Amino acid sequence: MGRQLYTTTFLHLVTILFVFKTISAVRFPPATTTTNDLDFIRTSCNATLYPDVCFTSLSGYASAVQYNPARLAKLAIGVSLSRAKHTANYLSKVSRSSASAAVRDCVSNMGDAVEQMRGSLQQLREMNHRRPGAPAFKFQMSNVQTWMSAALTDEETCTDGITEEMKDGETKTAICEIIADIKMFTSNALALVNTYANKGT
Repeated sequence: MGRQLYTTTFLHLVTILFVFKTISAVRFPPATTTTNDLDFIRTSCNATLYPDVCFTSLSGYASAVQYNPARLAKLAIGVSLSRAKHTANYLSKVSRSSASAAVRDCVSNMGDAVEQMRGSLQQLREMNHRRPGAPAFKFQMSNVQTWMSAALTDEETCTDGITEEMKDGETKTAICEIIADIKMFTSNALALVNTYANKGT
């Protein structure tokens, strides 16, 4: 139990480093946080399946997001991407000492999820000057929605494989916990992307 707690704590600390590294690449302008900014984050997060996780992870960037659903969608994907990268690295390390085919499949699934999130974030960055409601906007947002949905499916496939095929034990528990974590963030990001897409149509 103590070893598992240590492992989980270590993973969360490493995750924080990935989050800050990825978010720094989003390049939001500096600003002062206001109550309205925080209210926008909170209200937006209420449309997700995990509103508390959403608000906790995104509220620190409220001054940069302000009342901008596009920036919020980018931020949410960036947070999810950073955690997905960390998860993929963790699973890759586990696979080197595990004979489980489920772990190897999970590594592949998470690798795909990372690429889909990276593509989604890049697509949103390229849409800075797209007019919401225009055909190009709708097409590109559809791509983002499809890729984020596919990323979540890959994560769920990973969980299913581990649950069904891997023997019970500390490693299985740790993998299920870290996948459950990234699924929450990906689900939230997809919900915020969908909200932005609906407002722009």
